[in-house]
Amino acid sequence: MSLHTWEEPQNTQLTRANERFAPTASLIQSARPTTSGIVIALIPAHNEEGQIGGAIRSLQEQDAPPDLVVVCADNCTDGTALEAVEAGAYVFETVTNEHKKAGALNQALAELLPELADTDAVLVMDADSVLAPTFVSIARAHLRSDVGGVGGVFTGRPGGGFVGMLQRNEYARYARDVTRQKGKVLVLTGTATLFSAGTLRHVAWARSEGLLPGGSLQVYDTAVLTEDNELTLALLHLGYTVTSPEGCRLTTEVMESWGDLYRQRLRWKRGAIENLFDYGLTRVTVRYWLRQLMTLLGIVVTLAYLVSLGVSLAADGAIQVHPLWMAVTGIFIAERVVTVRSRGALQMLFAAVLLVEMTFDVFLQLVHARAIWDSVRRTERGW
Repeated sequence: MSLHTWEEPQNTQLTRANERFAPTASLIQSARPTTSGIVIALIPAHNEEGQIGGAIRSLQEQDAPPDLVVVCADNCTDGTALEAVEAGAYVFETVTNEHKKAGALNQALAELLPELADTDAVLVMDADSVLAPTFVSIARAHLRSDVGGVGGVFTGRPGGGFVGMLQRNEYARYARDVTRQKGKVLVLTGTATLFSAGTLRHVAWARSEGLLPGGSLQVYDTAVLTEDNELTLALLHLGYTVTSPEGCRLTTEVMESWGDLYRQRLRWKRGAIENLFDYGLTRVTVRYWLRQLMTLLGIVVTLAYLVSLGVSLAADGAIQVHPLWMAVTGIFIAERVVTVRSRGALQMLFAAVLLVEMTFDVFLQLVHARAIWDSVRRTERGW
């Protein structure tokens, strides 16, 4: 496993080709202009040649750019590594990795972390993320000894038609909630999060000591579906806090079909549930379990609402809505409209159409119900 420099060899001579490989220690040392802590951006990427350049450029355009940008090319069969080189990054290529993103990050961090000081920072971001120019500087300012990680507040990039629009509205609501909670979040998303090197070493040590799930000296648990959610729980159990400040903004891709969205959300939701099974009921997970119960209650209420409409239609030949359900409907519509205000008047108008928002809400609830069912039955997991 090696970190590549970005000058392509001028010929095929072995000695010249070997100049493309730099020892990790010297590479990091060359990126350390002063005695102060440095920031290394680590981007795991599997066949991301169409997006990796944008992610790297967003790092180069920061008001406080990372000292080193490393693309972790994982089992790529396209031009991801070459695109990363041309964009000015370094490339780390995984070796026989079978554990997807978590395994790729573990391989890169195993080589990087021993060379970093505790006060150095590692920014882990997705290849499809584009950071706002203030992301790194604001995240670094919030990274204190008691803060396990500083995550991003994301919005959806254009595309995806109707299903893309619904996701962008959903992300806008999430951003609104984070802002109103002054950065308090339940999960440090994998889109982009800054950690101190000392914190990541602490997590790896705790896993090796059996204090956290994982069972070996590694930062990410490779047995889970949602490594970002699990790492958040790990940090909280070690006594850290997590935050996503207002200025840490970024855009990320949206799923462009209902099928892709279904698979993405099923993985997210099932992964979160299985993470809770792994940790059990603790002082940290109790609020996560309560949210799962509230979601389950919401599924039951929605089912009761739809059944009441169906019974009314079957019995009377028309829909007769009980005043209670009329009130619930009104509250639902008002909440949908108000929470998407940042997206403009047109999206507020769409949100006022009950069929639009209710369809998406029912879709997500059905996915959640499937995730609960699959988790309880321990069915075979897909990626």
